[in-house]
Amino acid sequence: MAGHAGQGSGQGSKVRPGNRRVALWTRDYVRLPGIPDEYIAQDGAPRAVWTRFFDAFAALTPGEIERRFGAADRHLREAGVSYRAPGEIADRLWPLSHLPLLIDEADWQQLTAGMVQRAQLLELILSDLYGEGRLIAEGAIPAAAIAGSTEYLRSVCGIKPPGGRYLNLYAADVGRGPDGRWWVLGDRTQAPSGAGYALENRLVLSRAFTSLYKSMNVERVAPFFEAFRDSLRASADRDEPRIGLLTPGQFSETYFEHATLARYLGFLLVEGDDLAVSGDRIHIRTVAGLKRLDVLLRRVDSNFLDPLELNASSQLGVPGLIDVLRKGGVVVANMPGSGVMEARALLGFLPSLCRRFFGEDLKMPNIATWWCGQRPAREEVLARLDQVAIEGAYGRGVPGFPGNGPVLASEMSPAERERLKTAINDRGIDYVGQELVRLSTTPVWDEGRITPRPFVLRVFAAATPDGWTIMPGGFCRIADKLDARAVSMGDGARAADVWVVSDKAVSAATLLPAMDTVRIRRIAGVVPSRAADNLFWLGRYLERVEATLRLVRALGAPLRDPGRSSSTGPHSLERIQRLLVAWGATSQTARAQPARIAADALQDEERFGSALSLLRSAQRTATTLRERLSPDAWQVITEMTERLAQEVEDDDGVVSAAELTLQELASFAGLSQENMNRAAGWRFLDMGRRAERAINTMRFARQFAYDEAGGEDLDILLTLVDCQITYRSRYLVGPLLAPVRDLVVLDPYNPRSVAFQVSGLNDHIASLPALREGGLIERPQRLAVALQAMLTTAEAASLDTKTLFSMEQDLLTLADAIGSHYFPHGPNASRPEKLTGLA
Repeated sequence: MAGHAGQGSGQGSKVRPGNRRVALWTRDYVRLPGIPDEYIAQDGAPRAVWTRFFDAFAALTPGEIERRFGAADRHLREAGVSYRAPGEIADRLWPLSHLPLLIDEADWQQLTAGMVQRAQLLELILSDLYGEGRLIAEGAIPAAAIAGSTEYLRSVCGIKPPGGRYLNLYAADVGRGPDGRWWVLGDRTQAPSGAGYALENRLVLSRAFTSLYKSMNVERVAPFFEAFRDSLRASADRDEPRIGLLTPGQFSETYFEHATLARYLGFLLVEGDDLAVSGDRIHIRTVAGLKRLDVLLRRVDSNFLDPLELNASSQLGVPGLIDVLRKGGVVVANMPGSGVMEARALLGFLPSLCRRFFGEDLKMPNIATWWCGQRPAREEVLARLDQVAIEGAYGRGVPGFPGNGPVLASEMSPAERERLKTAINDRGIDYVGQELVRLSTTPVWDEGRITPRPFVLRVFAAATPDGWTIMPGGFCRIADKLDARAVSMGDGARAADVWVVSDKAVSAATLLPAMDTVRIRRIAGVVPSRAADNLFWLGRYLERVEATLRLVRALGAPLRDPGRSSSTGPHSLERIQRLLVAWGATSQTARAQPARIAADALQDEERFGSALSLLRSAQRTATTLRERLSPDAWQVITEMTERLAQEVEDDDGVVSAAELTLQELASFAGLSQENMNRAAGWRFLDMGRRAERAINTMRFARQFAYDEAGGEDLDILLTLVDCQITYRSRYLVGPLLAPVRDLVVLDPYNPRSVAFQVSGLNDHIASLPALREGGLIERPQRLAVALQAMLTTAEAASLDTKTLFSMEQDLLTLADAIGSHYFPHGPNASRPEKLTGLA
């Protein structure tokens, strides 16, 4: 912060040269150009918490350090921990600093007291702004300071928050001041982000430095999440409420965090299209109809929550949500409209408001801020223009100027400076002046040495029936440049775990409840229609990848092993090539070189049907299911995509890559069969796989078991459907048309046959709830039963190419019927005829 003693690039003059602990920093592999502010206390001596850490850290060899850092990076990569910088569409790997930020117990007590007081103050202000309005009526807050914010929602005025609170989760960005105290840089009351990333940071670093983590007596964060979850549960009006986390979707900058929190807390991850208003309640659209939702933890900004009463163009919210709030039908955390307290325009009024409500000063003050909507403050800012930073009073950036951060008049051209002054004079309501701050620095590991970097700490507070509880830690963002004035997760920034170090041993904590407080249940959980849709298509995409890879292997194997070319003639190879061209796996013509077609079908990202493109589609779909997929399943999908994205040098590499990816697909199939609970979610994943496998197998049969097919084509078909061993064990003759057709299409005991897939589909559909009243069989089951009857009664000798094509079309119709029946989308989608059994 401004005026902080020790500028981070100094030579550590306050540290005695003979200090043994600081000397540990100067080992051969630790070259420190400057001492971070966080390492030095106000009396000039090293903070005890840091010397404890570096005593243990310095005992590690360079090899041990790199190995532990490598393990942390590998976990982040394998777990797919990611974020999206503002304005970008591609995910980035989470940039975690390898060293934590350390805070001792005394420091933490100051932070805790300040956070509790500030959270209580903001709750009282919100209650008045949307209630009696005395603060504005009596002049404690200028009306224009509130009216200028787009986050002040007039439609929420007069609504008593269901659950009794405007703020359920609050966060503040803080930095250390020149006197060693913590100062608030900004409040986060809309939908505070970062708690999920803080949790992931803790999991990574505690595994990388297990013994060091335990020896430092680091406070656990699990009790905070447990208290937050319990408080949301207690806010509902029934004993076992259903809680959802509302996300904007996979294109949100912090979607990974949403999935992490939903999985960790046991909440349903939902999007606006998953929800519907019925009566005075919010319901989730599930494959079993509508199910009541009691609490909604939102990560969607207030203005986008209800297109009927707020932003009419929003596609992220739920039409009618505000009206349900009026009727007390759902708890929304945080309450819509709470984001108004994030306005910088209000920071300058908080000290007086604190004295008004509590009769005391802020225990953790914010940086000095002058709102230019008032003449005295505006004149002071203009008089001291070179000594303050100009920020927007509301939202990111400064109106009329590029970028998302503050602007400094001292760094502007004369013309730009005059333009800024004119803008402030003309519309001061949109601007604030703030004290210039220099962020305190913390140690980071950079290219084999420890260096100081500026940081901002986000601390979280959760409202509970017993008061506010503070997460012992937080979300730390570290800038890449020493002169950084603001830190966001963009270019060069990184995150760090935050260790609150206790003087005594810390007991382990978990989110698992006590055994005698849980009612045992075995019923399947709720599956939103969107999640079921994505699971279904994940299964289909992966089966398409497998079918494409099997064709690539069949096409490339003779090229790798010329001795096999005699059994695969040019006619059969051409049929494989035609099928890959028809599937959109390659842009080559069917008469192109087989090697070129195989390589394109494997890795051509420009072709929608290539194995790599299909895998990327599967990965995007899996991204929307992060809260439902195990880390192992996600890792398999990630590794397959990375493998196929690597450049392949020759024909042998093409076939090898295809074979290794087929093995990994088998691993995913094993994980889904052995590790997924047999609930509706697993059923839709398996239905997608079986529907696509049946379609692809029928296409293989039509292409290679046509009416005049010879042994060469039939042999390829047996290879494609992995039935060579089965056929040879049954028949002592070479491939013949009728036996091959029976094995591939009609055999109910062959797990690769069409009949086996249709039988599985029938079983799954019969286990799903009916959406129509009257007891009549529904369309998906009617189609599946008809297909199974046809396959059961058919004889191989009577099958011909025309019949195979007809069955293939029936399979496609069945797959479409499943989608339109269980995954309704859009205004004309089918809905349940009655809402039976609303829960």
